[in-house]
Amino acid sequence: MEIFEQLMGGFATAATPINLMWAFLGTALGTAIGVLPGLGPAVTVAMLLPITAQVEPTASLIFFVGIYLGAMYGGSTTSILLNTPGETGTMVTALEGFKMAKSGRAGAALATSAIGSFVAGSIAIVLLTLFAPAVADWAVQLGPPEYFALMLLAFVTVSTVLGKSALRGLTALFLGLALGLVGMDQITGQVRYTGGVLEFMDGIEVVLVAVGLFAVAEAIYNAMYEGRTVSTMNRLTRVRMNRSEWKRSWPAWLRGAGMGFPFGTIPAGGTEIPTFLSYATERKLVAPQHRAEFGSTGAIEGVAGPEAANNAAATGTLVPLLALGIPTSVTTAVLLTALQNYGLNPGPQLFQTSEALVWALIASLYIGNVMLLLLNLPLIRLWVKLLLVPKPMLYAGIMVFATVGVYGMRQSAFDLFLMFAVGMLGVLMRRFDFPIAPVIVGLILGPLAEAQLRNALSIGEGNWSVFIERPLSLGLLLIVLLVLITPRWLAWRRRA
Repeated sequence: MEIFEQLMGGFATAATPINLMWAFLGTALGTAIGVLPGLGPAVTVAMLLPITAQVEPTASLIFFVGIYLGAMYGGSTTSILLNTPGETGTMVTALEGFKMAKSGRAGAALATSAIGSFVAGSIAIVLLTLFAPAVADWAVQLGPPEYFALMLLAFVTVSTVLGKSALRGLTALFLGLALGLVGMDQITGQVRYTGGVLEFMDGIEVVLVAVGLFAVAEAIYNAMYEGRTVSTMNRLTRVRMNRSEWKRSWPAWLRGAGMGFPFGTIPAGGTEIPTFLSYATERKLVAPQHRAEFGSTGAIEGVAGPEAANNAAATGTLVPLLALGIPTSVTTAVLLTALQNYGLNPGPQLFQTSEALVWALIASLYIGNVMLLLLNLPLIRLWVKLLLVPKPMLYAGIMVFATVGVYGMRQSAFDLFLMFAVGMLGVLMRRFDFPIAPVIVGLILGPLAEAQLRNALSIGEGNWSVFIERPLSLGLLLIVLLVLITPRWLAWRRRA
């Protein structure tokens, strides 16, 4: 009852006209930011920090959180329509969403993305309201062995589920892991695998690789191999889901939300792990009559689950930020800076010293989530009209869009050359049926997994038994073995 009263007090503050205006501005701007590859909510909030320094703290933080949530919504639009992920969390959406758009179902893909984001976001906000301190306490009990086992599970699941064969999937994964090693060692600070190229010292940008493998490769591949074929991509589609698509989407929304929120509370890869795991789960659980849609015409579960996981994880990152003062993503690190700029120190004391602000911020999440749904659903008809653009102009636009987005990250011409080189690699991977997703997983999680492995071995004084002495770590490793062994055992049984 006390929580309910505090939340109602938060709504009274968040629902004032000025705060509603800031919430709307944040969600609208965030949606636009999510569409643009390379910019992202963290950069946007960082750029706006000086501008909003004179704004009242509650209004300013509502504005920033609106940008954060809006970017999670907006990133799916170009993933589905142009195969150009606006955010790393929406890379998985491109796998099935773009295929749905090409087969004439862009409206359904955008609808399940928007509604799934709303459903998962709502569930995550309720959990944030009820269990923030408890979930955060559980999250900080996990150590390096558990984090490494968790990432190992993500590696194995994604690389074995995607692709024509496990060998192709693992090859793509190791390519991503190799790219992730380029740059400066996180622990020793030693430069490695740069080949003397100064631009590689900071590592290879994930968004650059994602845009190269998805957008640039798609445009070049179509120009080289499908330029003379008739495409179904330009057909204007309906903008609603039919009854069958609703029936297939809602279980995926719930499963995605259940995966995303816990992952958001721990520093184990942000939104990337739950979205990839959600995709792998939906691919395993899909009804037999729809199984062929994955990787061909596009399965709606492959959009619904990852989008729900993405938004639930994004909301989950606010739990350790507010309850413990621990940022678990780049954007929440910038939000931590914003809080400190106003003299606020996130952590257990924040709920006592700034109770009105915290509950107004939580209430604004409910309001912003509704605003995003109302903002995005009417825009589906507008977004789908992009598919009416003639194919040559569309792919030329994708190239321009990708170039501007990548150049805007660091204003580096070298990044553009690297993006096109990665794009040509993506063309080869498409040509020989190598999956792209494991490359991204390896690039994102590889450096994190390396750091957690080395930290775990430090805790165990070099003894590998540290991974089996802790119950949760051991359990995760056993799941990894099951994922590796079970499909091969079942295949052997069928042959026998």
